[in-house]
Amino acid sequence: MTLKLDINPIKTWLPKLDNPLLISGPCSLETEKQALDTAKLLAKDKRVFVYRGGVWKPRTRPGSFEGIGSIGLKWLQMVRQETGLPVGTEVANAQHTEEALKAGLDVIWIGARSTASPFVVQEIADVVKGSNVVVMVKNPVNPDVQLWMGAIERIYQAGIKNIVAIHRGFTPFSETKYRNYPNWQTVIELRQLLPNLPIICDPSHIAGKREFLYEISQKAFDMGMEGLMLESHIDPSCALSDAAQQLTPADLAKLLDRLVIRHENANNPDFESQLDVLRNRIDAIDTELLETLSSRVDIVKKIGQYKKDNNVTALQINPWTKLMEDRVNIGKKLELNENFVKTLFQLIHEDSVRMQTEIMDKE
Repeated sequence: MTLKLDINPIKTWLPKLDNPLLISGPCSLETEKQALDTAKLLAKDKRVFVYRGGVWKPRTRPGSFEGIGSIGLKWLQMVRQETGLPVGTEVANAQHTEEALKAGLDVIWIGARSTASPFVVQEIADVVKGSNVVVMVKNPVNPDVQLWMGAIERIYQAGIKNIVAIHRGFTPFSETKYRNYPNWQTVIELRQLLPNLPIICDPSHIAGKREFLYEISQKAFDMGMEGLMLESHIDPSCALSDAAQQLTPADLAKLLDRLVIRHENANNPDFESQLDVLRNRIDAIDTELLETLSSRVDIVKKIGQYKKDNNVTALQINPWTKLMEDRVNIGKKLELNENFVKTLFQLIHEDSVRMQTEIMDKE
């Protein structure tokens, strides 16, 4: 169900924004010098609108660097004073939130682990109630759009209207080239459920490595996201956390120079009419696809009845394996993505088995 929450556009709280929102800064603040030196270089690039710096770092295992602690809030205050940039950090509980608000931070965000806990989110919501802080909500570690949406609703119900969702990827179930699996479909679902919610991307945590930052950032703009959160460190080789995914301010500028920013609408007066022609063609093809699937269902039901009459199981692995191989080969010849073809026919086959077993269960 679509929800039209009265969430403010980013320009409401960041009126000088004239490009997509870019939030940048170290994964973790480590020293006052590191925090300020990085900030001063980033502030020279007018595409950077908010400075980020991790103060409290939730780590998977004890013994890792868990952040410099509350002293980092003073460094963020110094960054804002010396550069004029709004500043923000991640909060993971009510105490963090209280300290961040007391320090006057402009932005706070809830991390993926915290978003996964409604109790934690509610504690944070109770603290920010009545404030004008900007609250950003990262997706939970697993691709549960309702959990993500629920966290956003809790913050909204606390009276906060300056809310932004951050897509940072999801814990992968198998080995991938990225640190976290992008699963763009979940972002599309969130956009459909909350159409006026600003959504930005965190390529640093999706990629996990500098070499993948550009492709993820460009994909985010291609998907219509409104900004990026990219980690930058004065010397990533010395970083105490997530060194492999951080860029120097100079390398960040080079990455930004390469990016193509997409727009929701075109200046070409013929764009919409030509797009409508192509969309109408897709509508016609989709209708044909559904009619073809309906004809396939009729045959599947006949197969199910025939199997029942002859006391044969609905699921037969060998024919299914051969069918999948044939469909994938046909798809390759038609230049269709192999994973798409496999996923499509897996869904079709699962539904076919479901229909056949329902036929067999009938008296």
